[in-house]
Amino acid sequence: MHNSTFNLHPVKPVPMQPSRAEEVYVQLKKDIADFRLVPGDRFSEHDICNRLAVSRTPVRQALFRLQQEGLVEVMFRSGWRVLPFDFDKFDQLYDLRMVLETTAAQRLCQQEAGDSSPLLEGLKERWLVPAAERSSDSTEVAAWDEAFHETLVKAAGNAEMARVHHDVTERIRIIRRLDFLKQMRIDATYDEHAKILRAIIARKADRAELLLRSHIQSSQVEVRKITLHQVYMARK
Repeated sequence: MHNSTFNLHPVKPVPMQPSRAEEVYVQLKKDIADFRLVPGDRFSEHDICNRLAVSRTPVRQALFRLQQEGLVEVMFRSGWRVLPFDFDKFDQLYDLRMVLETTAAQRLCQQEAGDSSPLLEGLKERWLVPAAERSSDSTEVAAWDEAFHETLVKAAGNAEMARVHHDVTERIRIIRRLDFLKQMRIDATYDEHAKILRAIIARKADRAELLLRSHIQSSQVEVRKITLHQVYMARK
């Protein structure tokens, strides 16, 4: 009987490519976020198909997804329309974010000093740095800011809280990223994150909660102001 020896090597997984519908969704959401599509603008599926060189099916799938998020609406026999930003909805999401993050901060402060999460160590390395080592890239800082707040909630150890918080983060991103267009807001983010971290590390729960509330409220006010200004300028 002939014996064969096989060299079995682990097969590397092939990265999943985004679908055409996902690509269209990301592009249209970016167009809305960057005010290339302004609230009130009307367009047809045919317009999008021509501009993005795609078929109607992925365009329709992307638009239905944006409709579920409250960013566009279908107009009877007249295509689609970009909806005005629903600040009441965003305020509710910010309220929910506030509850989740302050609860997480309280729980982190209740942990024993020796039980500090390794997740917090990563945050210290990024945010407790000298001013000369800070990033000034608004896109990068916006992504890091999201990661900072999501990591605080994850470190508290409640997976369901983290899941809900991630969903809130996804839904407010379209306006939240505007908070980093000015260097002064980037500097403020570094300073405020550092203070929040130090309060949590020192197990000063009341101070950590107060700092988080102030930080989130300041950002909320700023992004509303910037969003309204950007819409006004885009319409001129």
